[in-house]
Amino acid sequence: MILNKVAQSGIITINLEEYYPEGERKLIDLKELLFQGLVLREKDFREYVKNEDWSSYKDKYVSLVCSADAIVPTWAYMLLASNLEPFAKKVVFGNFEILETVLFNEILNSLNINDFKDARVVIKGCGALPVPTAAFVEITRLLRPVAKSIMYGEACSSVPLYKAGLNKS
Repeated sequence: MILNKVAQSGIITINLEEYYPEGERKLIDLKELLFQGLVLREKDFREYVKNEDWSSYKDKYVSLVCSADAIVPTWAYMLLASNLEPFAKKVVFGNFEILETVLFNEILNSLNINDFKDARVVIKGCGALPVPTAAFVEITRLLRPVAKSIMYGEACSSVPLYKAGLNKS
């Protein structure tokens, strides 16, 4: 009889990919709206906002950025957010990595962390979905006060990160 020691160990595996919010991601880059690639002209910008079909962002996650080295007034991003709010699932200032970080922070901070009290937890690494490093940091931070131990990788081959009662890392 072959015993599966990993299955019998009582280790809980957290796969952050399971929390990945489904939905299309869109980027609005104000670089495309700059006059001569340098400055945002209010009149032209307001015309763009007025004519844009904001319903095309329905149920999407939207990142707002300006990839050009230009000064963009804060109100411009606020105006975009105001028009996107009725349609988009989420609007953030920043690139896609920031968007994913915000999404995961909201999800992870809504978990009942006490479900992992005194548990031996492995946070699964490597996957097919773009889980940001910040999500791994956040789940570790959340688990640290309650978990018995925290590891990274796979249950059969993991890197120890924390063990209750030990002060050394």
